[in-house]
Amino acid sequence: MDIIERLREWAPEISEWRQDIHAHPETAFEEVRTSDLVADKLESFGIEVHRGLANTGVVGVLKAGDGPSIGLRADMDALDIEELTNLTYRSTHSGKMHACGHDGHTTMLLAAARYLAETRDFKGTVVFIFQPAEENEGGGRVMVEEGLFEKFPVDAVYGMHNWPGLEVGRFAVRPGPMMAAFDTFEAVFQGKGTHAAMPHLGVDPVVAAAEVVTAWQTIASRNADPQDAVVVSVTQMDAGDTWNVIPDSVRLRGTIRTFRDEVRDMVINRMEKIAY
Repeated sequence: MDIIERLREWAPEISEWRQDIHAHPETAFEEVRTSDLVADKLESFGIEVHRGLANTGVVGVLKAGDGPSIGLRADMDALDIEELTNLTYRSTHSGKMHACGHDGHTTMLLAAARYLAETRDFKGTVVFIFQPAEENEGGGRVMVEEGLFEKFPVDAVYGMHNWPGLEVGRFAVRPGPMMAAFDTFEAVFQGKGTHAAMPHLGVDPVVAAAEVVTAWQTIASRNADPQDAVVVSVTQMDAGDTWNVIPDSVRLRGTIRTFRDEVRDMVINRMEKIAY
């Protein structure tokens, strides 16, 4: 039986795994139930299981003779979002949802692990890396810092992310980086509050912050090489609490997305110079 036939045979069971994970979303470093499920499945496939990296991380090791060591990685965490669907397997945890598809990622890697463990039609070692806290909290970095690749050395690591809208059965690939690095920022503009009718008696941080937000948008258009992709997004502006008072301060928060370290450093440098 070839792989397609085998996976079609397993499809109903695999769907149940995903729906179960979807119904019980857990956010960064709290993926206790999910990691228990992953570990139990891997053990049932006859795969060696290791736990504890980044608290809720799970690593499975499958050896089949001498050869290269390949890492396959999936993320397990959900987001702090209220699910508004009417699915029969909708989130049972208020305010948490698998809105980014990590339930699918985890399930796909479990299915791959099951197939490879059953067939062992390869020579070498496969390291199955189930990462916690992909959303904002840097769980992958924590796993590496806690010795992931010292304990489980690999020659290469492969990961993937679902992409709604891509035709079923197709993969999108390209040379070089595919998914952008993600950085968050926070900037506080300190002014001097005053009555809105007497702005000359204060220092208005709202105007200053608004000018900076606009100026930051020129980084991508005027400082970055047009062949480099850069996104600077201000997603939060926190200022004041009434209509007729200019506040003392404004807080801006947002994200930066880049593909290359050199571009990332340039963006951060320009943001700081513009703000200061």
